[in-house]
Amino acid sequence: MTFAQIIDFKTERFSDLDQLMDQWIELTKGKRTASHNVIGKDRSDASHFVEIVEFPSYEEAMANSNLPETNRIFEEMVALCDGMPTFTDLDVVRNDQLNASTARRFFHEIATGGNLDAIDEVFARDYAGHDSIKEEDTVVGSDVLRDDVTGWRSAFDFAFDLDRQICEGDDVVTLWTWKATHKGDFMGIPATGKQVTMTGTTIFRFKNDKIQEGWWHYDAMKLMKQLGAMG
Repeated sequence: MTFAQIIDFKTERFSDLDQLMDQWIELTKGKRTASHNVIGKDRSDASHFVEIVEFPSYEEAMANSNLPETNRIFEEMVALCDGMPTFTDLDVVRNDQLNASTARRFFHEIATGGNLDAIDEVFARDYAGHDSIKEEDTVVGSDVLRDDVTGWRSAFDFAFDLDRQICEGDDVVTLWTWKATHKGDFMGIPATGKQVTMTGTTIFRFKNDKIQEGWWHYDAMKLMKQLGAMG
């Protein structure tokens, strides 16, 4: 079970504390078990900070706390704080990556499932798409995306396996495997009935809970070889 520790503290010397955290990151390379760290400043009290540190498990957190580098940095941190920091230990019982869930809606519900009406729920009207096989560097508009999905669905019966998703800021990166049967014309190639596969990566950038921009990179050459269009 994922474990998180909340550290609540006050300091008038955050810039010094920030440098201290950089030192800890450098000193614990290859040793630390913390997977995510966020520090927030109280908007109503500029000296009040809350740090949230995430670990794969409670046991990993304890191993991290027992590092000599962690103990030394903590002592120096306390010296920079106004009073002793307080700690809250949490077992994470729910962790929703909301943008990742929205990204999955495209692959499963829209592309594979054919619910094109959901495009307006998931994508901004001025969505900007960057596709590695298109002549234009950028195409704009959710209607263009709707046409693309319709074209792929006309040419193939397919499904996506989502191999991995990575979230950072407003971006969701999805590594996927596409498995399909060629049933209709695709780029001038008539239906072959062949079973084909393709791997790729899609980056979706979100704004106001909708996908604003997307970058598509996939092995189109492998697909064309499987369809017999290339030697």
